[in-house]
Amino acid sequence: MILDLTKPINSSLETYVENNYRDPDFSCVEWSTIETQGFRVSALKMGTQTGTHIDAPAHFDSSGRCLEDLRLEKLIGRYFLLDLPKNTNEDLGQAFCAQYSEEAILFVRSDQSGVSSISRQALNMLLNLPPLVWVVDGDIRVESEAPLEFHRLLAIGGKYLIENLHTELARKVRPGGELIALPLALVGTSGAPCRVVVRELQP
Repeated sequence: MILDLTKPINSSLETYVENNYRDPDFSCVEWSTIETQGFRVSALKMGTQTGTHIDAPAHFDSSGRCLEDLRLEKLIGRYFLLDLPKNTNEDLGQAFCAQYSEEAILFVRSDQSGVSSISRQALNMLLNLPPLVWVVDGDIRVESEAPLEFHRLLAIGGKYLIENLHTELARKVRPGGELIALPLALVGTSGAPCRVVVRELQP
């Protein structure tokens, strides 16, 4: 079975807003038509973090790597599915790391409520695992820290974060599959919209 975890990009997409900041709104308008030019072209306007997207470390770290520094093979492979409880402490972090078995990608899901808290110690343990690519469904926060501290620590750790998945489908993902994530091949950016597909492998 194949699951497409990508949110459709259309005018119904939510735009990230915080205090006085707002991400670029998405728009798609007709640029030319078959009647006028003999072919149809649309003009797109969006931010690099529109919809389902990948954050390069440069998104939160001024000295971090940009999108083009991530090799394509790091975006394709088996994933380690990690379902976080409401709160993850150091002991749970150790237990999760012990279950890891050299998968290429770390797929992390928050608690069913949509929000999970993780201690800084537990997060540091997970950051020491080999995968450069983290795929995250839900809101994960570092205990007693600001909401975006999770993102900042991943960036400082050199990790690439894929987020804003189609949650209903992401919750159907089972262990033992393969994930393929293909961002736009933008150069010099802190991220890009990304197609994310999971393929369940036969036992």
